[in-house]
This record gives sequence, C-alpha cells and structure tokens, in this order.
Amino acid sequence: MTRSGRMMLGALLLSAAAAPAWADGLARPVRIAPVHFEEREQSVTITGEVVARVETDLSFRVGGRITGWFVDVGSAVKEGQILARLDPEEQKADVEAAEAGVRAADAQLKLARANFDRQKSLLNDGISTRRDFDDAETALRTAESARESAIAQRDTAKDVLSYTELRAPTDGIVTARLAETGQVAQAAQTMFTIADTGPRDAVFDVYESLFFAQPAKDGVIVTLLSDDRVRTTGNVREVSPTIDTQTGTVRVKIAMDRTPPEMTLGASVVGVGALAPRRVAVVPWQALSGVAGKPALWVVDKAKNTVSLRPVQVLSFETGSALVLDGVEEGETYVADGTKLLRPGQTVTALEGAAQ
Repeated sequence: MTRSGRMMLGALLLSAAAAPAWADGLARPVRIAPVHFEEREQSVTITGEVVARVETDLSFRVGGRITGWFVDVGSAVKEGQILARLDPEEQKADVEAAEAGVRAADAQLKLARANFDRQKSLLNDGISTRRDFDDAETALRTAESARESAIAQRDTAKDVLSYTELRAPTDGIVTARLAETGQVAQAAQTMFTIADTGPRDAVFDVYESLFFAQPAKDGVIVTLLSDDRVRTTGNVREVSPTIDTQTGTVRVKIAMDRTPPEMTLGASVVGVGALAPRRVAVVPWQALSGVAGKPALWVVDKAKNTVSLRPVQVLSFETGSALVLDGVEEGETYVADGTKLLRPGQTVTALEGAAQ
C-alpha cells in the first residue's frame, strides 16, 4: 500500500471512531414523554348572520302590468301598506259587468215575485190553476237563486280587483324587490320578500363532521362580530335536512332568547357552542408521524429501548399540540421529539432533561 493510501485509511478509521454511537444504527437520542389522558372540553366557534325567523314571499294573485311600486329594499312597512299596483282596467270592467248582472237579476226577481203574488191571489179566488201557481213559484225560486249567483260573481270580481294592489301582510322590512314599473307580472310570481319584525334567528353553516360530536349542552352563545360585548343565548331551532354539495355544510338556525337592538337583520355574529368532554392525550405536534396515510406515534418499549410506529386517532388539533383519542394507553411512553430518523425496531436513548 502506498503512503497516500495508508494515510486515507487512517483518516477513515479516525473519523469512524469519532462518530457518535447512534450513527452506526445502535441507538438514537430522542426526547420521550409518558402518555397521560385527561378530560378536555372543546368549543366550536362559527360565524353566521342574523335573519328574521319569519320571511314571506309576496306575489300578486292575478297577472297584469305593474303600474307602480312604492317601497324598496330596506324599507320598513306596516300591515296593509300598498307595496305595488297592477293596471286595474280589466278587473274594473269585470266588476262593472258583474254589477250589471246583479241589476238584471234584481229585475228578473222583481218580475217573478209580482207574478207569484198574482198567481197566489188568483188561486185563492179560484180563478187560476194549481199548475200555474207552481210554475210561478218555481220561476220565483229560480230568480232568487240567479240573483244570489250574480251577487257572488260581483263580490268575486271586486275581490279580484283588490288583488291588483299588493299589500304587506304584517309589519316588517323589505329584504328583496323583484318588481319594476312596466313589467308584466304573472300570478304567484314573487315580487317582494318581507322579513317579519318579530323574533330573529342566527343562521350558521355547520360542517357535517360536527354533528357526530355530542354537545355538552343545547345552549349557544351568540356574539356580535363587531362588538363582543353585545351577546345573547339561544338554542337550536332548525337543522336543514340537506347538505350543501359545494361547501359540505349544513344550515342550522339558532333561536335567540333575546335579540339585542344592535343585532339588526344581516348583522354578522359569532356562535360558540361547547362539546361534551372527551378523554384525550395531549401530545406535541412534532411527535406525530404517519403510517398508511393515518397519524401515528412512535411508542417506546421500555424493556428493549426500541420504538414501533403505532397508528392513533386524533380528535383535533390545537396550537402546537394534537388531541389523541385512541391508539395508545395510559402510562405508555412515546417519542415527543426526534422522530425524523427513526425506523421500526430502532434502539433509542433518552436525552438529558427529557420528560419521564
């Protein structure tokens, strides 16, 4: 061997001797910690908005051309107030025709009654026959029925005329307007939406996964987003039976026990609800590894000072830590830091100052 070769071999031997003991795979220094379970109560915070508990879509009961609308979005309206009006000429003509029908029925009834009275008098005097009297009575009853029918048609025509004016059914606030002057509206086509001034709800879009968690209580604290001093409580009133396919959320309505005046319609609010306490182990986030696409912890076998990778179920994540629900037992030891170079069966040694 040449001199240069002997010098290179000596340098390699020296470097090998100077390497730490764990570099040859015998042991790796890690920080370990015991598994400790505790009861942890979680809260859920979601942003939503204030809506009226009752919202009514208003439409004309007849079709026609809109000649005017008198309120806009945001307008406060009173019960019976006119919101919009249709051209009433056609309905007025129907009313006039119906009134003419009533006058004609009155004339026919007057004639039939006079004929009946005459036939009755003649029958009593023995001049007329029973058959003529019966015919007169039938004509009278027919005229009376015709008059009642004409009056009903006139009343119906007047009702239809009143339908050309769209009125507010209750006190409220206009939240939508779809009417324009000159527009031809169809019967039952929505023209306005009125939010009732009564009780209000807080509406939240809740992720489907939260429905699998058991709530600690039914009550929800609702806080105004712009001022957390404005708050109230409420309870779940309605849960949508369908899931939004785009967001994967379910709409939940919270009936507020009391609505502060600052929580106006459309105001952004924050809802806070508590979940039932769960038994979890709190581990630092750097302790988590992965196996088969699932979170896992390196568990230490104290007898052999070796590690194995064990899948665990993580309930949720917090700042700097994870809440482990299942997969490890109380008192077991896991690697809290130094997991990057570990492999199953690796021998480890605890660093000074490690949690025991």
